[in-house]
Amino acid sequence: MMPLPTPADRDRLRLDQWLWFARLAKSRSLAARLCSAGLLSVNGVAIAKPHHPVHVGDIVVLPQGGWRRSVRVIALGARRGPATEARTLYEEIDVPVRLRELKPEWAPLLAEGDAPDQSAQLPGDP
Repeated sequence: MMPLPTPADRDRLRLDQWLWFARLAKSRSLAARLCSAGLLSVNGVAIAKPHHPVHVGDIVVLPQGGWRRSVRVIALGARRGPATEARTLYEEIDVPVRLRELKPEWAPLLAEGDAPDQSAQLPGDP
């Protein structure tokens, strides 16, 4: 009887699992939702399923926060380890690209010259 291959012996891994192992997604369910939403691409092809296989050498493009990151898969990994171990699973191939300018919704309230007066007191304050 042949032994089952361990994760380190595999030549491919599910995309959602690899994203989680590489700490590019906080949870595996979040990684699966990113895949299902069609927000990721592997080797230039948009991915719509979390079970898409990832191989060593593949290029994965993903959104992370307000940035778009492009990474090359260096290793598949066997577990979700510490950040230092996760960083060995990929390499950045491009500088992250800003997707949009993130502005807090309250920014217009604190526009230059409109800052509240610090000397003003609320009614009822001594």
